[in-house]
Amino acid sequence: MNQKLFEYIENSPTAYHATAYTASILEEQGYTLLSESEEWKLEERHGYYVTRNGSSLVAFRCPAADFSGFMMTASHSDSPCLKIKENAELADSNFVKLSTEKYGGMLCSTWMDRPLSVAGRVAIRTEQGIVMKNVDLKQPCAIIPSVAIHMNRNANDNASYNAAVDMLPLYGEVSHKDTFMARIAEAVGAAKDAILSTDLFVYNPQQGTEWNQFISAPRLDDLQCAFAALTAFIGAETHSAVIPVYCLFDNEEVGSQTKQGAASTFLYDVLTRITDAFGFDAASYRRKVASSFLVSCDNAHSIHPNHPEHADKNHTVRMNGGVVIKYNANQKYTSDAVSVSIFKLICERAGVPVQLYANRADMPGGSTLGNIANTQVSLNTIDVGNAQLAMHSSYETAGAKDTVFMISALKKYYESQIVMTADGDYKIF
Repeated sequence: MNQKLFEYIENSPTAYHATAYTASILEEQGYTLLSESEEWKLEERHGYYVTRNGSSLVAFRCPAADFSGFMMTASHSDSPCLKIKENAELADSNFVKLSTEKYGGMLCSTWMDRPLSVAGRVAIRTEQGIVMKNVDLKQPCAIIPSVAIHMNRNANDNASYNAAVDMLPLYGEVSHKDTFMARIAEAVGAAKDAILSTDLFVYNPQQGTEWNQFISAPRLDDLQCAFAALTAFIGAETHSAVIPVYCLFDNEEVGSQTKQGAASTFLYDVLTRITDAFGFDAASYRRKVASSFLVSCDNAHSIHPNHPEHADKNHTVRMNGGVVIKYNANQKYTSDAVSVSIFKLICERAGVPVQLYANRADMPGGSTLGNIANTQVSLNTIDVGNAQLAMHSSYETAGAKDTVFMISALKKYYESQIVMTADGDYKIF
């Protein structure tokens, strides 16, 4: 299963590629693409998916009859990296560098001195308007060189990195000037002057590896959860009275406040269009949401082998220890007594161990998808993930067993039905 995960990551260097590759897997399973700009005519017992911005995706399966609610998971398609600016080249008398800025909270030092590649999407001029194409150079074409210790004797002492100076990738010698966009154009089979605009990113093309019961790969946050949720979604024998929904959102790493992020109307739009297509009114939609559930899947921090002091002493989690349930009093994570109890029961039925995580009280953590998605679709939600090291590094490490743990838990979740009988009281079938 981890080899399949590595294949998923390799084919997902950017959010655009993660969405396209996920769509190709769904199509192989018989799912039909829907367009937000067209009328939806849905068939019973059939699967569909819809994308927004080419970087977010929502998939679902229709029931055979009426349904009580939606069983949903949400992961994100983006990862911290360097985004290439529109005027991509910075040239001087010696070198050509790529003009970049940080996307998300990346661990800068981990991007140094390793071969990097470029991927993203381009807008190409046509006679009728534009067409979008994904591009992936795949091969290494840049590197961010460190300053030698002889020239920076303090390099190992509280190092800091200026994104406008230290983090600029070296692309080539001065002879490579004016070749970058030509290379992009060649990769998509278009003339250079036909490219109107781009969304390009520098990424780590290194392949994943499994070692000593651990896995290491780029973009484990959050493609490990995205892959696990997708595998569970496809493999589950869904309860006949629910609609399973798989969400893959872009822009979580920069706050989700975009038209395709978890804070957008994307999920709400899809759910209301499903109920509309089956002839249900607005009141019916609200009743169904009340008996729905969302599992927000985004990786968690394992206790660090060299710095255990960073973990809360009573809520440490470890790799290969099972699915992590995440808590935060200030609602950065949505887990509460209701949602945790429901999910614990489901994990018990699946035979999957769970771990409980909370930040140290004096070390605020980041937020994720659950509380943001709840601003548009309010329902019971829990935040879970796999334990990992070096989150936001260019190469991260997690437990080799945890991918299967997450798949098993989410598969059992997708096969369940949750019905609210009173506020705070639920039946789980």
